[in-house]
Amino acid sequence: MKRAVRTYLELDGRSSLVPRRIDHEGVRVDAVERCAPAFWRSLYEEVGEAYHWVDRLGWTDEEIAAYLADPAISLWVLTLDGNVAGYFELRRADDGSIEITYFGLRPGFYGQGLGGHLLTVAAERAFDLGASRVWVHTSTLDHPAALLNYRARGFVPYRTEEYEVSARQL
Repeated sequence: MKRAVRTYLELDGRSSLVPRRIDHEGVRVDAVERCAPAFWRSLYEEVGEAYHWVDRLGWTDEEIAAYLADPAISLWVLTLDGNVAGYFELRRADDGSIEITYFGLRPGFYGQGLGGHLLTVAAERAFDLGASRVWVHTSTLDHPAALLNYRARGFVPYRTEEYEVSARQL
């Protein structure tokens, strides 16, 4: 068994956000209102494969559809010149906070500043939806720049935990 560290981070208000923008007219972030399960699955698999995202791999189309139909969930897709580059999911909690549940870029889109831009938009959309705070967690299994990006955007760590990673996750 391997051990990993999960870090929880938060923004306690819109004024805490340190935005990063991409000045390129071909960059868009749009909400996906009715998402086909196959499209959602491709996002999850392509973005998460290198970072050991395995908890949703076994979901059926029906489970995906039910998840996406939950009014607390919203899905947003980043495109660059019409090509899907990444995505994020937001989940509203009963306490008024919104979690960025999944966030990332597809392979081939790293190193262009898109991650900072996408995270800025994710936090802004969460606050637009009325979040009292926005939070996220990352892991030492995630992209090496993930924690740096969250910190650079103003997210502040509030908890860390170690956990064991099963062979299935590696």
